[in-house]
Amino acid sequence: MKICVKVKPQAKQEKLEKTGAHSYAVWVKAKPLEGKANQAVVKVLSQHFGVAKSKIALIKGQKAKDKVFMVDL
Repeated sequence: MKICVKVKPQAKQEKLEKTGAHSYAVWVKAKPLEGKANQAVVKVLSQHFGVAKSKIALIKGQKAKDKVFMVDL
């Protein structure tokens, strides 16, 4: 399943909010340096969907706030 994610780095707490059928807003504590925020988003998504981190892949938006992930459920 493809999902669109709006990432908000350097937040005070990590949380996830569903904003549409296949779109989410994710707040992470990590800074957007060297892929750390992307790794934090993968962690939050894996907890939300109940899958391993290896089942989640970043498809588009490596350096953007708007990203597309593929989640294998």
